[in-house]
Amino acid sequence: MLDNGLRIRSVQVGRLPIVTAMLVLDAGEALLDDSRAGIAVLTGDCLEGGTAKRSGVELAEALETIGAGLSIGTGWDSTTVSLSCMADRLDDAIGLLAEVVLQPAFPDDEVERIRGQRLAAIHQREMDPVGIATTASRRLTYRDGVAYGRPLGGSVESVGPFNPAAAAGFVVAQYRPKGSGLVVVGDVDPGQVRSLVETHFGEWTGGTGLRPRIDAEARTHERGIVVVHRADAVQSEIRIGHVGQARSTPLYFPLRVVNTVLGGAFTSRLNLNLREEHGFTYGVRSRFLVRRGEGPWCVSTAVGTDVTADAVREAVS
Repeated sequence: MLDNGLRIRSVQVGRLPIVTAMLVLDAGEALLDDSRAGIAVLTGDCLEGGTAKRSGVELAEALETIGAGLSIGTGWDSTTVSLSCMADRLDDAIGLLAEVVLQPAFPDDEVERIRGQRLAAIHQREMDPVGIATTASRRLTYRDGVAYGRPLGGSVESVGPFNPAAAAGFVVAQYRPKGSGLVVVGDVDPGQVRSLVETHFGEWTGGTGLRPRIDAEARTHERGIVVVHRADAVQSEIRIGHVGQARSTPLYFPLRVVNTVLGGAFTSRLNLNLREEHGFTYGVRSRFLVRRGEGPWCVSTAVGTDVTADAVREAVS
């Protein structure tokens, strides 16, 4: 761990001369209320738009020069920024990783482009049967105000006002060394890793960011059926579920085994029943979406409208 609180984990794997560095930031969507939903995702997406030193094009060229690939993803619990490159270019890669996270520029045109793409994705989700079913399922699983009851990327109302100031404000509030971790895996020496991280991240400051308690309370404990009508649909999207478990549960591995038997594999009981025996669907799956708080457990499938009731009956039997 560095003096600023940034945790470092390195694993030496010498089979190939490559290395991957992943910075995990305590900056997930679950931190935000409904009015700011989507800001964590949008901010992460905008990081590739340029830094205080380089434009987006120049950043892409710098990454290409060292043969590195940059990947950024934001979920409910964290934002991850990772780079993969040849081991002998690790110094340059760690420097670029630090530049992207610590000196983002958020130029107006890039932020507007990302905002427009997110709004288009939201509109598409609202017309897609899969998106409609999943959104309704999450909303009906959790009570109002629980972050897990909304789509990860926010809504038209919450994404619409997004601008460079909102992105910069989220970075200041949540992109902090304390509570973050850097994982480096590949053909590297752990001592070298620490030295490079100290060089490029040692001046990063800031205590632990906002981390409200996630109270993933269920909307109801009563069994019920909700129908979302979509005229002229030839298939029914079925979702069956309830509030599940947090990743910290001591039952994590037993639950994974149980779920694999029930609906987590092609040879699971649900798939053998609904697909192989009855021919209702091409596939059905169940899964625990484990998070810092109690994420949902859900069964999902699509069937012909004429066998909807039969499929639901078999799935819950």
